[in-house]
Amino acid sequence: MNAPPRPPSSFPPRHGSGLLASFGHAWAGLIHTVIYQRNMRIHLIAAVLVGLVGSGIALGLAEKVTLIFCVLLIFFAEILNSALEHLVDLAVQQFDEKARLAKDAAAAGVLVLALGTVVIFAAILVHNWDTVRTSTDAIIRQVALGLPLTACILVLVLPQRRPAWVDVAAFTAGGVLMALQATQTASSVFSALTAGLLFVAGAAAYQRRREQRAPRA
Repeated sequence: MNAPPRPPSSFPPRHGSGLLASFGHAWAGLIHTVIYQRNMRIHLIAAVLVGLVGSGIALGLAEKVTLIFCVLLIFFAEILNSALEHLVDLAVQQFDEKARLAKDAAAAGVLVLALGTVVIFAAILVHNWDTVRTSTDAIIRQVALGLPLTACILVLVLPQRRPAWVDVAAFTAGGVLMALQATQTASSVFSALTAGLLFVAGAAAYQRRREQRAPRA
């Protein structure tokens, strides 16, 4: 006896299901979180500052790994928090106290990780204070190049509407500043992290502009 045909899915099919398509869907989720989650944008800017400190001051391997792990862990937690919020909004169409508590608990988890990262970052700086104190030239260079670079990335992730040339100029200037900073970096790993964050910010600005131009139904 033949099985009855399955009802058509109410969800549109995804474009591709292979390994590359899976990476594409994951990348889209990351960019969506940067575009629509204010806290994710704050974490991204904070990660840029961590990358600038790590690429300007010579740190030990364990300290580098700890800082990078903390940055990635906060990103991971914020993305999961965003996913949970969407799931709660999808399942609960009206106000529910348990739904609010679920969102608050998820946000509290991200907050705990962020506070813990600040404490770890401060402890690493205190432990390496002699290195920090003797790295005056490197710190001055990082401030001179890092603050404008951070401003460029901040412009790219801001949600306000702006002319396209502003995003292009910010991304280009950020790339030039990143290249200048990388010539005398104390850690190519932290420089690569900062460059990756610049690329993510540029991709978010590009995707936001595409969505703003798309006709609304």
